[in-house]
Order: sequence, then structure tokens, then C-alpha cells
Amino acid sequence: MPYEPLDLETATPVLSWAGHPLADQENKMARNVASLPFVFKHVSLMPDVHLGKGALVGSVLATKDAILPTAVGVDIGCGMHAIKTHFKAEQLEGKLRKIRQEVEALIPVGQGENREVETAVTNWQGWEAFADLHPGVSRSKQKALKQLGSLGGGNHFIEVCVDTQDTVWLMLHSGSRGIGNLLAQRHIDTAKDLAKLSELKLPDPDLAYFVAGTPEFDAYWHDLQWAQEYARFNRDVMMARLKRVVEKHLAGGTAAKPVLSVNCHHNYAEREVHFGEEVLVTRKGAVRAQTDDYGIIPGSMGAKSFIVRGKGNLQSFCSCSHGAGRRMSRNKAKENFTLDDLIAQTKGVECRKDEGVLDEIPGAYKDIDTVMAQQADLVEVVATLKQVLCIKG
Repeated sequence: MPYEPLDLETATPVLSWAGHPLADQENKMARNVASLPFVFKHVSLMPDVHLGKGALVGSVLATKDAILPTAVGVDIGCGMHAIKTHFKAEQLEGKLRKIRQEVEALIPVGQGENREVETAVTNWQGWEAFADLHPGVSRSKQKALKQLGSLGGGNHFIEVCVDTQDTVWLMLHSGSRGIGNLLAQRHIDTAKDLAKLSELKLPDPDLAYFVAGTPEFDAYWHDLQWAQEYARFNRDVMMARLKRVVEKHLAGGTAAKPVLSVNCHHNYAEREVHFGEEVLVTRKGAVRAQTDDYGIIPGSMGAKSFIVRGKGNLQSFCSCSHGAGRRMSRNKAKENFTLDDLIAQTKGVECRKDEGVLDEIPGAYKDIDTVMAQQADLVEVVATLKQVLCIKG
């Protein structure tokens, strides 16, 4: 469906693909962002839009000569990685439990970190620039080293999926772990301090920003790019481990090149050209969907996921949603659902079925088919996946 211009009485328009009215707080957050003088053209809201901090999750904004750290968020570079394998679904029969146990032993989840650091991690070229990052993270290198190749918690996951042709896919969702969060918080604090010193009037303190050409902007942009690369490599390391385990059980350890590999951010910023001008595009819970870009739009623990190809829709700044989006908070999910509900809604999926992941129950998320229908003008579906194994922190 096409976008709907929202009537928020702002100088900068807000275009929504949500297909439903926004709640009062969501409207307020959209209005606040759209009121900022450096926002370019309009703000675009994806079908999975919901409340965030400062800016809505599922929002895309282009800016001229300024950037909002909270519009990127604290999990810098969070995103998805998926590969299409040569394996068929029948080869997984009777092996999912063992695969899950071995992957969980290889990839730390939650607050965990690697006990040993592999050569690929220590040789990552990004370590050369670590000393140039914000001074507030200088003592965190060892932790960042040990967390590279770890999943984290919340809605991050590792999955084995099967598409409609019974082909096996491997997929995971993670970001820049503790170091990305720490970098984001340090720069957000700096932006807020600058706003106070200059007595800048903002509609929300969380919308403190950096102006291009200042040392603070340059420092944030440098650290942002570093954290985004850390996040991408983090997914690469985990995918390599997941692939080895699956190949061990399905091919006796014989490695094979993936048929297709997609690794995309959905919490990040980059320089792009839109409407003939170079701008800074910030996607907070949104995936780049330029013409022929591959992207990943996951559902929930018990729902379908999609590999998509972008259509280059200019009004969305060539973007699409990053998932189904939550329809209720984590606390509300725990209040509304039981362990029996979780077991029923994840039937047929090899995964944890305990109260520790109750807040990730499929019922806490929007219907992924509805979300996909609302962005038919943004992407085309390349593959439809259904998970048969899911690991969460």
C-alpha cells in the first residue's frame, strides 16, 4: 500500500506506511522529530513503527548538516545476516536438538562472552582504530574483544529456517554488543551536555544533536562507523560458527559456499544521495531498500520471515521495515501471556520454551503478513522462510 501523510501540523511532513493511526505518544514523537530544522524533505515511518527513545523505532530521516544520536539508537549497527544453503529440510530430521545444543555451546548469548578469542577476531582490522574511539571506552577493549562473536539478549536470535522450496537457510540478528551501547551512551550524553550549555530549546531532551563541522560531530561519526563495522563482523563470526555446526551434521563437515548471503544493518546512519542532494540518512529499525538491494524482514519466534529485494521507493528514502514490530511492551507481554501460550505459539520450533523468553512470544508482535502487505511498494519478496530452530539469549 502507498504511504499516508500524517496531519501533525509540522513544517516537515511525516509519511507513514503503518496502515493504522498512530497512538498519541507515537504521534508526539513523530511530531518532535519532524519539527527539527535540519530534517530534509520529510520523515518516513515504516509499517512496524512503534515507540522508541527520542525517535520512533521504524523511522527513517534524512538530515542536512546534523545528526541525532538517539535516532540511531544504542545498539549501533544492529542488523540481520542470512545465508541460503544447499541443504534440504529432510536432512534436518532428528538433528535439530543436537544442532541447537552445539550452537548454544559455541555462541554466547545474553550477557555472555567468549572464553577464548579465535584468530579471526584478534586479526580484525578494526582493532587498529580502537585507541581513536571515545576516551570513555578505552578500558573496554578486552570486553569488546571477548564479545565479538556473541549474540546478546532481547529480540536477538539465531535461527535455522526452511523456505517454501524446502531449502535450508541460516539466519541471525545481533548488533554491536556492549561496546556499541557504551559508545552510543557516551555520545548521547555529550550531545545533551552541549544542548544545555547552549540553552538549546528542544521538544524532547533526547533529541540533542551534533552539527556537522564540529569536533563532536566528527567524533561521533567516526565512532558510529567503527561500531557499525564491529556489528557487521560480529554477525559474520557467528554465522561462520553456525554454518560449521550445520555442515557437520548435514554434510559431515564439508564446507560449501552459500547460494546467497545477505548482511544488512537496521540501526545505523550513512551518507546517501536523495532528491539530488547528499544527506545523512538515519534508519532506526529500518533496512535500506534501494533498487535490487537485498534485505531481511524477520517475523517472531513462531512466524514467517522474508528475504526481500528493494524497489528504490524515493518517498521512503529507499527503505523498508526491519521486522514485524512489537504490538505490546515486554512487561505487558508477560502480563498477558502464559508459558502454555508460548509453548502453543512456538509449536514445531526447536527453541527455549520457558518464562525467560516469555516477553518474546509471537503474540507480542504485530502480524508479519499485514506488515508485509503494507510495504508492497517498498520491496518484493524473494523468499519466504519459516524457522524450525530458534536460539535466544
